Amino acid sequence: MSLITEYDSLLLDLDGTVYEGGRAISHAVESITNSGLPVMYVTNNASRAPQVVAQQLQDIGLETATADSVMTSAQAAIRMAAQEVPAGSKMLILGTDSFRDLARAAGFEVVASADDQPAAVLHGHNPETGWAQLSEAALAIAKGARYFASNLDSTLPMERGLHVGNGSMVAAVVNATGVSPQSAGKPGPAMFYAAAEILQSTRPLAVGDRLDTDIAGGNAAGMDTFQVLTGVSGFYDLAFASVEKRPTYIGSSLADLFSDPDTLRPGAQGGFEALVDGATVVLSGGESGEPMHALRTVLAAAWAAPQPITEVVAQSPAAHKALEAWW
Repeated sequence: MSLITEYDSLLLDLDGTVYEGGRAISHAVESITNSGLPVMYVTNNASRAPQVVAQQLQDIGLETATADSVMTSAQAAIRMAAQEVPAGSKMLILGTDSFRDLARAAGFEVVASADDQPAAVLHGHNPETGWAQLSEAALAIAKGARYFASNLDSTLPMERGLHVGNGSMVAAVVNATGVSPQSAGKPGPAMFYAAAEILQSTRPLAVGDRLDTDIAGGNAAGMDTFQVLTGVSGFYDLAFASVEKRPTYIGSSLADLFSDPDTLRPGAQGGFEALVDGATVVLSGGESGEPMHALRTVLAAAWAAPQPITEVVAQSPAAHKALEAWW
Protein backbone atom coordinates (compact mmCIF):
# COMPACT_ATOMS: atom_id res chain seq x y z
CA MET A 1 0.00 0.00 0.00
CA SER A 2 1.22 3.51 -0.80
CA LEU A 3 -0.07 6.92 0.22
CA ILE A 4 -1.48 7.74 -3.22
CA THR A 5 -3.82 4.75 -3.12
CA GLU A 6 -5.71 6.38 -0.24
CA TYR A 7 -6.76 9.48 -2.21
CA ASP A 8 -8.42 10.47 -5.48
CA SER A 9 -6.54 13.72 -6.18
CA LEU A 10 -3.51 15.79 -5.21
CA LEU A 11 -3.75 19.49 -4.33
CA LEU A 12 -0.12 20.53 -4.72
CA ASP A 13 1.64 23.67 -3.60
CA LEU A 14 4.28 24.92 -6.05
CA ASP A 15 7.08 27.05 -4.56
CA GLY A 16 9.13 24.83 -2.25
CA THR A 17 7.11 21.72 -3.10
CA VAL A 18 7.26 21.20 -6.87
CA TYR A 19 9.87 23.77 -7.85
CA GLU A 20 12.08 26.46 -6.40
CA GLY A 21 12.86 29.52 -8.47
CA GLY A 22 11.66 27.69 -11.60
CA ARG A 23 13.90 24.68 -10.99
CA ALA A 24 12.27 21.31 -10.29
CA ILE A 25 12.77 19.96 -6.78
CA SER A 26 14.28 16.48 -6.61
CA HIS A 27 11.77 13.65 -7.16
CA ALA A 28 8.89 16.08 -7.82
CA VAL A 29 8.32 15.58 -11.53
CA GLU A 30 8.55 11.80 -11.58
CA SER A 31 6.46 11.45 -8.42
CA ILE A 32 3.63 13.61 -9.77
CA THR A 33 3.73 11.95 -13.18
CA ASN A 34 3.77 8.43 -11.77
CA SER A 35 1.04 9.07 -9.20
CA GLY A 36 -1.67 8.71 -11.83
CA LEU A 37 -3.93 11.03 -9.83
CA PRO A 38 -5.72 14.18 -11.00
CA VAL A 39 -3.72 17.19 -9.87
CA MET A 40 -4.53 20.80 -9.08
CA TYR A 41 -1.59 23.12 -8.45
CA VAL A 42 -2.75 25.42 -5.66
CA THR A 43 -0.38 28.35 -5.24
CA ASN A 44 -0.34 31.47 -3.10
CA ASN A 45 1.79 33.19 -5.74
CA ALA A 46 -0.46 35.71 -7.48
CA SER A 47 2.19 37.22 -9.73
CA ARG A 48 1.81 34.78 -12.64
CA ALA A 49 -1.19 33.97 -14.81
CA PRO A 50 -2.43 30.36 -14.74
CA GLN A 51 -1.27 29.79 -18.31
CA VAL A 52 2.22 31.07 -17.42
CA VAL A 53 2.37 28.74 -14.42
CA ALA A 54 1.27 25.85 -16.63
CA GLN A 55 4.06 26.63 -19.09
CA GLN A 56 6.61 26.66 -16.26
CA LEU A 57 5.37 23.27 -15.16
CA GLN A 58 5.62 21.95 -18.69
CA ASP A 59 9.16 23.33 -18.92
CA ILE A 60 10.31 21.25 -15.94
CA GLY A 61 8.74 18.09 -17.39
CA LEU A 62 5.13 18.11 -16.20
CA GLU A 63 3.82 17.94 -19.74
CA THR A 64 0.14 17.42 -18.87
CA ALA A 65 -0.12 20.66 -16.86
CA THR A 66 -2.59 23.20 -18.27
CA ALA A 67 -4.03 26.52 -17.12
CA ASP A 68 -7.11 24.60 -15.98
CA SER A 69 -4.97 22.61 -13.54
CA VAL A 70 -3.71 25.76 -11.79
CA MET A 71 -5.48 27.62 -8.98
CA THR A 72 -3.71 30.86 -8.03
CA SER A 73 -4.44 33.09 -5.07
CA ALA A 74 -5.19 35.89 -7.56
CA GLN A 75 -8.05 33.83 -8.97
CA ALA A 76 -9.26 33.11 -5.43
CA ALA A 77 -9.08 36.82 -4.52
CA ILE A 78 -11.20 37.76 -7.54
CA ARG A 79 -13.77 35.13 -6.55
CA MET A 80 -13.84 36.44 -2.98
CA ALA A 81 -14.20 40.08 -4.04
CA ALA A 82 -16.97 39.18 -6.50
CA GLN A 83 -19.04 37.83 -3.61
CA GLU A 84 -18.83 41.13 -1.68
CA VAL A 85 -18.41 43.93 -4.23
CA PRO A 86 -21.06 44.78 -6.87
CA ALA A 87 -20.36 43.65 -10.42
CA GLY A 88 -18.69 46.30 -12.54
CA SER A 89 -17.16 48.10 -9.55
CA LYS A 90 -13.84 49.90 -9.76
CA MET A 91 -10.84 47.96 -8.44
CA LEU A 92 -7.38 49.18 -7.52
CA ILE A 93 -5.02 46.27 -8.14
CA LEU A 94 -1.58 45.96 -6.57
CA GLY A 95 -0.11 43.13 -8.57
CA THR A 96 0.98 42.04 -12.00
CA ASP A 97 -0.80 42.66 -15.29
CA SER A 98 -2.17 39.12 -15.16
CA PHE A 99 -3.98 39.98 -11.90
CA ARG A 100 -5.53 43.03 -13.60
CA ASP A 101 -6.54 40.89 -16.57
CA LEU A 102 -8.33 38.46 -14.24
CA ALA A 103 -10.23 41.35 -12.64
CA ARG A 104 -11.29 42.70 -16.03
CA ALA A 105 -12.35 39.25 -17.18
CA ALA A 106 -14.56 39.05 -14.08
CA GLY A 107 -16.29 42.27 -15.11
CA PHE A 108 -14.54 44.79 -12.86
CA GLU A 109 -13.11 48.16 -13.93
CA VAL A 110 -9.42 48.37 -13.05
CA VAL A 111 -8.07 51.76 -11.90
CA ALA A 112 -4.63 52.92 -10.76
CA SER A 113 -5.41 55.77 -8.36
CA ALA A 114 -7.26 56.26 -5.10
CA ASP A 115 -8.70 59.40 -6.72
CA ASP A 116 -10.80 57.12 -8.93
CA GLN A 117 -12.78 56.04 -5.84
CA PRO A 118 -12.28 52.27 -6.16
CA ALA A 119 -14.70 50.07 -4.25
CA ALA A 120 -11.95 47.65 -3.36
CA VAL A 121 -8.18 47.19 -3.26
CA LEU A 122 -6.83 43.79 -4.33
CA HIS A 123 -3.26 43.18 -3.22
CA GLY A 124 -1.13 40.47 -4.84
CA HIS A 125 2.58 39.80 -5.19
CA ASN A 126 4.52 41.84 -7.71
CA PRO A 127 8.30 42.39 -7.45
CA GLU A 128 7.77 45.87 -8.93
CA THR A 129 5.42 47.09 -6.19
CA GLY A 130 6.91 50.04 -4.34
CA TRP A 131 6.10 53.02 -2.14
CA ALA A 132 3.90 54.78 -4.68
CA GLN A 133 1.62 51.77 -5.24
CA LEU A 134 1.42 50.98 -1.53
CA SER A 135 0.49 54.58 -0.82
CA GLU A 136 -2.31 54.55 -3.41
CA ALA A 137 -3.70 51.45 -1.72
CA ALA A 138 -3.51 53.10 1.71
CA LEU A 139 -5.26 56.22 0.43
CA ALA A 140 -8.05 54.20 -1.19
CA ILE A 141 -8.58 52.12 1.95
CA ALA A 142 -8.68 55.28 4.06
CA LYS A 143 -11.53 56.49 1.82
CA GLY A 144 -13.50 53.32 2.46
CA ALA A 145 -12.34 50.82 -0.16
CA ARG A 146 -12.60 47.15 0.85
CA TYR A 147 -9.22 45.46 1.22
CA PHE A 148 -8.51 41.98 -0.16
CA ALA A 149 -5.15 40.18 -0.31
CA SER A 150 -4.29 37.25 -2.52
CA ASN A 151 -2.19 35.78 0.29
CA LEU A 152 -0.27 36.69 3.44
CA ASP A 153 2.96 34.74 2.89
CA SER A 154 5.70 36.70 4.63
CA THR A 155 8.43 35.14 2.49
CA LEU A 156 8.83 33.66 -1.00
CA PRO A 157 11.37 30.81 -1.43
CA MET A 158 13.64 31.27 -4.45
CA GLU A 159 17.01 29.97 -5.57
CA ARG A 160 19.01 32.51 -3.49
CA GLY A 161 16.90 32.01 -0.35
CA LEU A 162 13.79 33.52 1.19
CA HIS A 163 12.68 36.74 -0.52
CA VAL A 164 10.07 39.24 0.69
CA GLY A 165 6.59 37.80 0.21
CA ASN A 166 3.21 39.43 -0.34
CA GLY A 167 2.34 39.29 3.35
CA SER A 168 5.29 41.51 4.17
CA MET A 169 4.09 44.10 1.63
CA VAL A 170 0.54 43.84 2.97
CA ALA A 171 1.94 44.51 6.45
CA ALA A 172 3.10 47.96 5.31
CA VAL A 173 -0.43 48.86 4.21
CA VAL A 174 -1.93 47.45 7.40
CA ASN A 175 0.53 49.46 9.47
CA ALA A 176 -0.36 52.62 7.57
CA THR A 177 -4.15 52.19 7.66
CA GLY A 178 -4.96 49.98 10.62
CA VAL A 179 -7.08 47.88 8.27
CA SER A 180 -6.37 44.17 7.83
CA PRO A 181 -7.39 42.56 4.52
CA GLN A 182 -9.51 39.53 3.87
CA SER A 183 -7.08 36.95 2.53
CA ALA A 184 -8.20 34.65 -0.27
CA GLY A 185 -5.17 32.42 -0.24
CA LYS A 186 -3.77 29.85 2.11
CA PRO A 187 -4.15 29.30 5.07
CA GLY A 188 -7.80 29.99 4.34
CA PRO A 189 -9.78 27.01 3.04
CA ALA A 190 -11.36 28.70 0.00
CA MET A 191 -8.70 27.66 -2.55
CA PHE A 192 -8.81 24.06 -1.38
CA TYR A 193 -12.59 23.89 -1.60
CA ALA A 194 -12.53 25.37 -5.11
CA ALA A 195 -9.76 23.05 -6.30
CA ALA A 196 -11.51 19.92 -5.01
CA GLU A 197 -14.77 21.04 -6.58
CA ILE A 198 -13.15 21.57 -9.98
CA LEU A 199 -11.57 18.10 -9.82
CA GLN A 200 -14.81 16.57 -8.48
CA SER A 201 -12.65 15.06 -5.77
CA THR A 202 -14.08 13.60 -2.57
CA ARG A 203 -10.77 12.40 -1.08
CA PRO A 204 -8.12 15.01 -1.91
CA LEU A 205 -4.68 15.12 -0.30
CA ALA A 206 -3.29 18.62 0.29
CA VAL A 207 0.50 18.72 -0.12
CA GLY A 208 2.95 21.49 0.68
CA ASP A 209 6.14 22.67 2.36
CA ARG A 210 4.83 25.45 4.63
CA LEU A 211 3.05 24.67 7.86
CA ASP A 212 1.52 28.14 8.22
CA THR A 213 -0.07 28.17 4.76
CA ASP A 214 -0.20 24.82 2.94
CA ILE A 215 -0.79 22.60 5.94
CA ALA A 216 -2.90 25.02 7.97
CA GLY A 217 -5.02 25.69 4.88
CA GLY A 218 -5.58 22.03 4.08
CA ASN A 219 -6.41 21.35 7.72
CA ALA A 220 -8.86 24.28 7.74
CA ALA A 221 -10.58 22.71 4.74
CA GLY A 222 -10.95 19.42 6.63
CA MET A 223 -8.55 17.56 4.32
CA ASP A 224 -5.67 15.22 5.07
CA THR A 225 -2.33 16.98 4.65
CA PHE A 226 1.17 15.90 3.64
CA GLN A 227 4.21 17.98 4.63
CA VAL A 228 7.38 17.69 2.53
CA LEU A 229 10.72 18.93 3.86
CA THR A 230 11.87 20.57 0.63
CA GLY A 231 10.99 24.20 1.29
CA VAL A 232 10.34 26.61 4.13
CA SER A 233 9.22 24.64 7.22
CA GLY A 234 11.76 22.30 8.76
CA PHE A 235 12.15 19.65 11.42
CA TYR A 236 12.02 21.98 14.41
CA ASP A 237 9.04 23.86 12.96
CA LEU A 238 7.17 20.56 12.97
CA ALA A 239 8.25 19.66 16.49
CA PHE A 240 7.02 23.00 17.82
CA ALA A 241 3.92 23.29 15.60
CA SER A 242 0.57 24.28 17.05
CA VAL A 243 -2.41 21.99 16.47
CA GLU A 244 -3.77 23.76 13.38
CA LYS A 245 -0.40 23.45 11.61
CA ARG A 246 0.20 19.75 12.16
CA PRO A 247 0.12 17.56 9.02
CA THR A 248 -1.36 14.12 8.76
CA TYR A 249 1.78 12.78 7.07
CA ILE A 250 5.42 13.89 6.95
CA GLY A 251 7.84 13.01 4.14
CA SER A 252 11.27 14.07 2.98
CA SER A 253 10.00 14.81 -0.56
CA LEU A 254 7.20 13.98 -2.98
CA ALA A 255 8.88 10.59 -3.48
CA ASP A 256 7.17 9.59 -0.24
CA LEU A 257 3.82 9.65 -2.01
CA PHE A 258 4.72 6.03 -2.75
CA SER A 259 5.56 5.11 0.86
CA ASP A 260 3.28 3.21 3.20
CA PRO A 261 1.03 5.83 4.81
CA ASP A 262 1.48 4.29 8.27
CA THR A 263 5.23 4.95 8.08
CA LEU A 264 4.60 8.63 7.28
CA ARG A 265 2.51 9.32 10.37
CA PRO A 266 4.02 10.42 13.69
CA GLY A 267 5.12 7.40 15.69
CA ALA A 268 8.17 5.62 17.07
CA GLN A 269 10.50 4.54 14.26
CA GLY A 270 14.07 3.33 13.74
CA GLY A 271 14.53 2.22 17.33
CA PHE A 272 14.18 5.74 18.68
CA GLU A 273 12.34 6.61 21.89
CA ALA A 274 11.02 10.02 22.90
CA LEU A 275 9.91 11.19 26.33
CA VAL A 276 8.45 14.54 27.35
CA ASP A 277 10.01 16.43 30.24
CA GLY A 278 8.09 19.66 30.71
CA ALA A 279 8.54 21.66 27.49
CA THR A 280 11.38 19.40 26.28
CA VAL A 281 11.34 16.21 24.24
CA VAL A 282 14.23 13.90 25.09
CA LEU A 283 15.22 11.64 22.17
CA SER A 284 17.16 8.46 22.86
CA GLY A 285 17.94 5.08 21.30
CA GLY A 286 18.03 4.78 17.54
CA GLU A 287 19.50 2.25 15.14
CA SER A 288 20.94 4.39 12.35
CA GLY A 289 20.49 8.07 13.19
CA GLU A 290 17.99 8.54 10.32
CA PRO A 291 16.62 12.11 10.71
CA MET A 292 13.09 11.34 9.46
CA HIS A 293 12.72 8.37 11.82
CA ALA A 294 13.83 10.61 14.67
CA LEU A 295 11.40 13.31 13.57
CA ARG A 296 8.31 11.12 13.49
CA THR A 297 9.28 9.65 16.86
CA VAL A 298 9.63 13.12 18.36
CA LEU A 299 6.35 14.31 16.83
CA ALA A 300 4.38 11.49 18.42
CA ALA A 301 5.57 12.61 21.83
CA ALA A 302 5.54 16.37 21.21
CA TRP A 303 2.05 16.49 19.74
CA ALA A 304 0.64 14.45 22.63
CA ALA A 305 2.29 16.67 25.25
CA PRO A 306 0.03 18.70 27.57
CA GLN A 307 1.99 21.89 26.92
CA PRO A 308 3.82 23.37 23.91
CA ILE A 309 7.26 21.91 23.24
CA THR A 310 10.13 24.39 22.90
CA GLU A 311 13.19 22.12 22.89
CA VAL A 312 14.38 18.75 21.58
CA VAL A 313 17.51 17.21 23.11
CA ALA A 314 19.47 14.05 22.25
CA GLN A 315 20.58 11.41 24.76
CA SER A 316 22.18 8.80 22.53
CA PRO A 317 24.77 8.75 19.72
CA ALA A 318 22.12 7.97 17.09
CA ALA A 319 19.89 10.75 18.42
CA HIS A 320 22.78 13.24 18.25
CA LYS A 321 23.48 12.18 14.67
CA ALA A 322 19.84 12.62 13.69
CA LEU A 323 19.47 16.06 15.26
CA GLU A 324 22.64 17.30 13.54
CA ALA A 325 20.72 16.97 10.24
CA TRP A 326 17.66 18.87 11.51
CA TRP A 327 16.96 22.47 10.60
